[in-house]
Amino acid sequence: MKTTITTSETPAHDRSRHWHDAIATAYFPLDLQFKSPDHFVGDLTLWTLGDVSLSRLTSEALQYRRLPQHFKAEREEHFLVTVPARSEVFFSQCGKDVRCNPGGFILERSHEPYEFSHAEAADLWVMKVEAKALGGRIRQPDRFCSLQFNATEGAGGLFTDMLHLIPNRFDAMSPETRSTVGQQLIDLLVLALKADERTLTTGNSTVREAHLTRIEAFVRRNMGNPELDPEAIARGCGISTRYLHELFRDTNQTLGSWIRDQRLEACREALRDASNRQTVAEIAYRWGFSDQAQFSRAFKAHFGAPPKEYREQARVKSPAHG
Repeated sequence: MKTTITTSETPAHDRSRHWHDAIATAYFPLDLQFKSPDHFVGDLTLWTLGDVSLSRLTSEALQYRRLPQHFKAEREEHFLVTVPARSEVFFSQCGKDVRCNPGGFILERSHEPYEFSHAEAADLWVMKVEAKALGGRIRQPDRFCSLQFNATEGAGGLFTDMLHLIPNRFDAMSPETRSTVGQQLIDLLVLALKADERTLTTGNSTVREAHLTRIEAFVRRNMGNPELDPEAIARGCGISTRYLHELFRDTNQTLGSWIRDQRLEACREALRDASNRQTVAEIAYRWGFSDQAQFSRAFKAHFGAPPKEYREQARVKSPAHG
């Protein structure tokens, strides 16, 4: 689905309210402070790509504020990934400030207060993604909200290149293709975040974070092995089993439960993929679950529905079926 919102045909005295509503619809509720409310000009185009939304927003100078009352009743947390194409933007969250210029991108977390602003007219690309889609792939993604990432090279460059390609290709895409492209955007974003060397030093200890990042990479490469256990992980990462458990002690999750969650998330993605022809049992086995009954119980406890039912619900929700 594609949606376009503009202030060009809105009476001057209604423009600020109109833009408030547009922003809340596209992203989530925010307080807006206009430099010149009656002369404000803004345009927003929104493309829906399955569970991901992409938008391009051009507007005059503006300040956005996310306040506690905006999210205290909201259940699902989201991240916004903002890529400025023109003029600098300022972002402040959790006591940390960052200025992002064209050539970079930043992450904003919906369930913490923040301030976002640009003093000049801006042209922004914004991707909205559920926190759980990143949380299943990256440990503590909120720690990246104080950083500017490179949008011109490596995975970050591929990510932003793909954003720019989507509008011209969107109308020719099937609903299934759009959903797949949304997942690919998440994949490229995750690659860009993981490739940044600061992911090894953001946290309590450089050495500890480096070990955890290496452990995560090893586990993801070997998730399909049902024999994957702490001893094999420790051996593969060149550390002791005792130290391995110590590293996870401060993450509020045991190693075993984290591995199970990674496997469940991988199975969920496979079940949501309409092009995946594997049976539920084959998917479970592919990602390291050797006991089908145990897998079904764990999946239902984690996602609220048994695997087969979840797959059927996902297909029904797909735009191709409705």
